[in-house]
Amino acid sequence: MGGRIIACSRSEPDLEIVGAVDRPGHPDLGRDAGELSGAGNIDCPLSDSLAAVIDRGDVVIDFSAPEAAAENAAGAAAGGKSLVVGTTGIGPEEERKLRAATAGIACVYSPNMSVGVNLLFRLVGETAEALGDAYDVEIVEAHHRLKKDAPSGTAKKIAEIAAGALHRDPAEASVYGREGLVGERTREEIGIHAVRAGDIVGEHTVIFSAPGERLELIHRAHSRDTFARGALRAARFAAAAGPGFYSMRDVLGI
Repeated sequence: MGGRIIACSRSEPDLEIVGAVDRPGHPDLGRDAGELSGAGNIDCPLSDSLAAVIDRGDVVIDFSAPEAAAENAAGAAAGGKSLVVGTTGIGPEEERKLRAATAGIACVYSPNMSVGVNLLFRLVGETAEALGDAYDVEIVEAHHRLKKDAPSGTAKKIAEIAAGALHRDPAEASVYGREGLVGERTREEIGIHAVRAGDIVGEHTVIFSAPGERLELIHRAHSRDTFARGALRAARFAAAAGPGFYSMRDVLGI
């Protein structure tokens, strides 16, 4: 994602990448981040320290790991910089830490930075509310074989939105896959299923089904550029926003 953000930023005249950070010990430390991304030299060597580059820019964009997100957020806050977090797999405890660390700055957090997916979030809530308890809800997500977390943060968010619209507790309603003699499906449960195969960028299908019909809402990402461009759009928003914890719905005004 870092590479695609750098590459996509090259076509945005109002944006400039001035720092790039990866884990300590990364074999490419010191090399130009633009060249590593295939976007050409941007005079920005890859660093292993956020603190070393924090003063160069206005917004930090974080696509790291759940266990690193709060620490990176604290680094952004200490430098007085706005923050965009697109890291997936963040659970309730990590989100609590993220919110606490960013109390004094503008932070845009979304498990999925795609504009289309964030419109999907809204449609899921409206559809679940309109159809009500008469329709079963099932979520199927598919990603590349190297993705570490399952199900995706996007699928969990979809389940949370659907549960909220149906006045259910998402923790109690969510059922992660099924195996064996599990009995009849209950009306309250929301099924979540993960597929990992090949180089699938990201697909999410939300099924609303009742006897006699089925409605499906589907989003397919064709490349990681959709997430990169959404993150850059969020960065523009964060740079101008006051302190607060925002979502992509705030960025998009929906």
